[in-house]
Amino acid sequence: KRKAARQLGAVNADELPNNAEIEAEVRTYLAVFQDVEHVERQLVMRLAAIEVMRELEPFRPYLTGAVLEGTAGRYSEVELDLFPESAKEVEIFFLNQNVAYEHREPRRNQPDGPEAILVFDWDDIPFKLRIYAQDIERVSRRGAHGARQMERARLSVVEALVSNTPAPLGSPS
Repeated sequence: KRKAARQLGAVNADELPNNAEIEAEVRTYLAVFQDVEHVERQLVMRLAAIEVMRELEPFRPYLTGAVLEGTAGRYSEVELDLFPESAKEVEIFFLNQNVAYEHREPRRNQPDGPEAILVFDWDDIPFKLRIYAQDIERVSRRGAHGARQMERARLSVVEALVSNTPAPLGSPS
C-alpha cells in the first residue's frame, strides 16, 4: 500500500485504507466482475487444498491466506502452513513422492518466521508451503507488516467450508 501511495504521490499514510477495507473492496470486485468464475475457482482451489492437506497430514497442515478467506483470484496460490518435526522431513517426503518443488529461502528478519518455503503445482494449481518449527504452531501469526492475526484452518474446517459451498450456477446439483 505504501509503495503504491508513493508512486501515486500520496504522502499521508493515515489516508490509506486499512487491510479490512481493502479486503472488502476485493470481495466487491470479485462479486461484480468474476462472480461465477470466482465461486468455481474458489471451490477448485479448496478441493485441491483438501487433497494436499490429506497427503501432508503427518506434518500438521493448515490452510491460510486468500483461499481460506474467500478472496482468491485467478492468479492466487493455495497457502499452507506446516509444523513438522523437521523441515527436511517434508522435502524428503516430496522427493520420495516425486513431487517437483522449488525451495525458497524465507526472510530471516522475522521472529517465529518459517524455516523454509516450498512452492509447487498440484494439478496446475500453485501451492506455497511455509514450514515452521513445531513449537510455533500454538503462536498466533500476524499478517504482512504486523496486520491483524492471520486465520488458519485445519483439514476438517476446510472440508466443512467445501461441503457448505453452494454449487455454482449452471452446474449439476
